[in-house]
Amino acid sequence: MTAPVSMKRRRSKFAFQPLVQWAYKRLKDLVPPAIAVVIFLVVWQLLTMSPDANLPSPVRTLEDTWELIVDPFFDNGGIDKGLFWQILTSLQRVALGFSLAAVVGIGLGILVGTNKLMYQALDPIFQVLRTVPPLAWLPISLAGFQQANPSAIFVIFITAIWPIIINTTEGVLQIPQDYNNVSRVLRLSRTTYFFKVLFPSTVPYIFTGLKIGIGLSWLAIIAAEMLIGGVGIGFFIWDAWNSSRVSDIIIAIIYVGIVGLLLDKFITYLSKLVVPEEQKS
Repeated sequence: MTAPVSMKRRRSKFAFQPLVQWAYKRLKDLVPPAIAVVIFLVVWQLLTMSPDANLPSPVRTLEDTWELIVDPFFDNGGIDKGLFWQILTSLQRVALGFSLAAVVGIGLGILVGTNKLMYQALDPIFQVLRTVPPLAWLPISLAGFQQANPSAIFVIFITAIWPIIINTTEGVLQIPQDYNNVSRVLRLSRTTYFFKVLFPSTVPYIFTGLKIGIGLSWLAIIAAEMLIGGVGIGFFIWDAWNSSRVSDIIIAIIYVGIVGLLLDKFITYLSKLVVPEEQKS
């Protein structure tokens, strides 16, 4: 039996209602930051209206960097590349250095957390080394590798590894004693204990370390590239400063901030896929 027209319309309305509610919620969430950005731009414009202002206004920044914005893919050889290639090169370095730090850091963190002697021996060293600024490692890495690119990757590695090690170790130490007692009573093998007890309990702490590590990695590569030269968003900013292209610096900083936010959101997204909700609460 064919449904009445009014009922069909009602069903169609209900079918689109969740989509409408989702769109409304997203737009509602975007209103406060959009207002904040507008206010920031207005204040920036007002502060740079004076002829003696050293920084360009938002309007002038947009005019000066319009070609960079609309054509981020140009490649004229050497270091004369668009922002897409500059950022991509920096991201490649971060991906390699951070991946190495994640593998080594998680492994060391689990080892130190499960072995009391290792913890007593290595934890003081980790606590000292983690306070060393990232750029302090650059001269050592340049002396060791004699090349700019491996040196930058090492700086990323040594910067990101400490929060990963420390958080992973803390996660192992925070495993409830009842879990360990039950595993002994059940005589679980080391492999079963690792995959059924240790790793699931430690995962939230691991992702906390990864979030901190990825943020520090992105900060460190920008600073390192200013010194090592070549292609990369960090050197692009430094080269723009040496050429008095302040507008280019401003637009590059905006891109750096956006990419940093996306990296953080990416790790958060991965954590939601891996970490069950009950473990977060």
